[in-house]
Amino acid sequence: MLYEITVPQFTKMLQNLSRILDKATHFAETKKIDVEVLLNSRLAPDQFNLIRQIQIACDTAKLASARLTGKQAPVHEDLEKTLPELKTRIDDVVKYLGTFSVGEFNEANSRKISQPRWEGKYLTGLEYAIQHAIPNMYFHVTTAYDILRHNGVEVGKKDYLGEMPFKN
Repeated sequence: MLYEITVPQFTKMLQNLSRILDKATHFAETKKIDVEVLLNSRLAPDQFNLIRQIQIACDTAKLASARLTGKQAPVHEDLEKTLPELKTRIDDVVKYLGTFSVGEFNEANSRKISQPRWEGKYLTGLEYAIQHAIPNMYFHVTTAYDILRHNGVEVGKKDYLGEMPFKN
């Protein structure tokens, strides 16, 4: 079950974020706004800017998936400075997420997950996914969305949620 609530949802949210960035590009072009304004915007003085929010969303998706399966995640240098570079980063992470399979998550629930900043403490894979990785992913995607919305980019809930698998 951990696969189903992480990898596909991380993938979907990153793809939605990429489409939101397309709208940001269109907005900047049509309104003749320097895209740097959007890229460097933040909601509060002590909060990361749009670029960093997207980098962290990508890192959360790839690192959580890797940690839950015992894999090594690819390294990104955090050098993105443009919307196309951010979209490439998203695309790279989505491709990486596509390498995971359900079976690789068989031991994920009980896997001990730690990070250097946790100073030797750990969470089980289930705790990590539910209490850290998933909320962290949504936090950074939501903050990126909010930064763009605050700056006038015409995005709405449908852009954030994306397509839904409705049934008849």
